[in-house]
Formats: sequence, structure tokens, C-alpha cells
Amino acid sequence: MNVSKTLTLVITALVGFALSLILVFHFILENRLQNDPAPLAANIGALYKPKATNTDLPVSSVGRPVRLKIPKINVDAAVEHVRLAPDGAMDVPKDMNNVAWFELGQRPGENGSAVIDGHYGWKHGKPSAFDDLYKLRKGDELYIEDETGATTAFVVRESQRYDPKANTSGIFGSSDGKAHLNLITCEGTWGKIKKSYSKRLVVFADKE
Repeated sequence: MNVSKTLTLVITALVGFALSLILVFHFILENRLQNDPAPLAANIGALYKPKATNTDLPVSSVGRPVRLKIPKINVDAAVEHVRLAPDGAMDVPKDMNNVAWFELGQRPGENGSAVIDGHYGWKHGKPSAFDDLYKLRKGDELYIEDETGATTAFVVRESQRYDPKANTSGIFGSSDGKAHLNLITCEGTWGKIKKSYSKRLVVFADKE
């Protein structure tokens, strides 16, 4: 075999090896992006930015929430307490089975709008807390149990779907002197490029 043929074979082998590495790396990266919960978490509350930037917990006579129960969709979830994510949005629960309450805002049961978010469409098809939130209708009940053992009942008023770019900061505030509880999750189709769902679902409920 002459030098030219040998060199050609070596180059072909190296190119083939390099392409194999690229394909393997691409597969690993794509699989990680599709199955990593981080993109899901980052996009639930991304555009639901509270107006308040105060980092001190408000004083309240109402207990801090520990569980959310929604009988119609079989939700009985522990409530994590979150503040702001690095981008200034409401943070999200670390566990797919939990929900998260924005502790810098109102507590469920006191006047104003308390806000809780939860995951939808977790990796590998595993169920998450708010997968069935879209099934709630006007008149459905949900319950918050607080750290004192007290339970506060809320009734669904309406559901609204928003574009991710919509200004929905109003869900964190209410000036009607009544107690509300607003639930947030993702909805729609998953976009591989944007790593986000196409819609946001907010369920508005009022204290019974």
C-alpha cells in the first residue's frame, strides 16, 4: 500500500471518529435538555414578576401554608416557601410533587392575593402537582392547611390562559379587600428551542 492510500485511510478514519464523537455529544445534550426539569422550572413563573422587591417577610396573624388540597384533581401537596429567582420572577418548587407559595406576598386566607405555583409536564412523563390544574372549573373547591393546623377553603372563580410574554403581574395584587388564592402553572406545547411551554395557566380562587 502506498503512502497516499495510507494517508487517505488515516484521514477517513479520523473524520469518522470525529463525526461519531459529535453525534454522541449531540445525543447526550439533546437527551439532557429534554429530560432535565430545570428548563421546566425556570419557565413556570418567569413572567409573573411581583411588583414588590422587599425581602422582609410580612407580619401576619394567618399561619404559613403547609399543604394544598384539591379534591377534584386528587392534589394533596406539600407547600414549599419561595421568594424571587435570580431573574426577579417568583421561584418554583424544587420537587415535582410539591407546590410553592410566594412568601413575600400575602398568606392564603388574609386579604389580598396569595400566589402558589406548581410544575406541569415533568420529565419522562412522570406526574407532577399541577398536571390536571386545567380541569378545575368555577365552583370547585380547594383547601389550604397552615402551620397551626387550621384549614382555609377557597372556591374557583375562573381560569385564564396567557401568552408567556403577557403582563400578568396583577395576579400578585388585589385591592378589593377580600382574600384570594391564585394558582399558576404551564400549559400548551413544549418548545425544544425556547425550552418553554407555549401558554401559562392561572386559576383564580376566592376565600369561601
